[in-house]
Amino acid sequence: MKRMHRIFLFITLVFSSFAEGQGYDRSQPVSFSVVPLGVKGGLDESNLSAYMLASAGSNEYICLDAGTLYAGIHKAVDAGLFPGATISDVTRRYIKAYFISHAHLDHVAGLIINSPDDTAKTIYAMPYCLQVLKEKYFTWQSWANFGDEGEKPILKKYHYQEMASGEEKNIDHTDLAVKAFPLSHGEPYQSTAYLVRKGLASILYLGDTGADTIEHAGKLHRLWQEAGPLIKNGQLRAIFIEVSFPDEQPEKLLFGHLTPRLLMGEMKTLSMLAGPNAMRGLPLVITHRKPSGDQEARIRQELEANNPFQLRLVFPEQGVRLQF
Repeated sequence: MKRMHRIFLFITLVFSSFAEGQGYDRSQPVSFSVVPLGVKGGLDESNLSAYMLASAGSNEYICLDAGTLYAGIHKAVDAGLFPGATISDVTRRYIKAYFISHAHLDHVAGLIINSPDDTAKTIYAMPYCLQVLKEKYFTWQSWANFGDEGEKPILKKYHYQEMASGEEKNIDHTDLAVKAFPLSHGEPYQSTAYLVRKGLASILYLGDTGADTIEHAGKLHRLWQEAGPLIKNGQLRAIFIEVSFPDEQPEKLLFGHLTPRLLMGEMKTLSMLAGPNAMRGLPLVITHRKPSGDQEARIRQELEANNPFQLRLVFPEQGVRLQF
């Protein structure tokens, strides 16, 4: 009888454990390869937000934001991340499309400056972002109109493709599908999150965003409702999310950004949707650290000191490949 009782307890614990989530399984086969071309949130124009992402083993990349291109690709090529390829090869042939979260310069400067040497591609973004590209940057007063809409003459190198909230698009010349979600970046200004999928595996990339408790727009909660079940089912391989300032930054000077404390507040909401323990070991890639003074070091210290969900904190470096 005691033996039967022990067996029953063991089975109960196993099923309870699965119901609560086992956390991120690092033994899963690698699904995605990410090459950070730029990781910082300002100041250093050679290292601004841009991440090349492809299926593992593929050279068919999309570029999530494009604050820095040439300098980041140069560093990656020098590090041997693209064997046999030149900087031009990577820019012109490996990057198949751009996904821009919002049109602030630290997310688009590389795209604009490198446009004369690029090949024909699609720029995917929400309408509020595309409008700025058309009316402010790809114009003949600012640069040259490499888009297929806007001020004439139109050079038609880049095709503008609007993304609608929650709509998934299969991306030509890749095996990836991407879904967009609006973010609040200092209301009423908006940014975008992109959920990138290959088969059942996904990666979530967020552009600049404020916390729901500050922005009062509920946009992160809507995103966590999408991400929670993916984490619970072991399908979300990583989250890329910004932390621009240390905790001492006054709320009135956040300008639609996160601090370590605010990030972990959002992770608490996400954990309630994903289930207990499900987030343990999930890679959380910290982007957009502003490098003024010792801010980056303090951001890292504060995150490592307050990580109640046992997330695997990742601090990306320019030109150093990440795999998930």
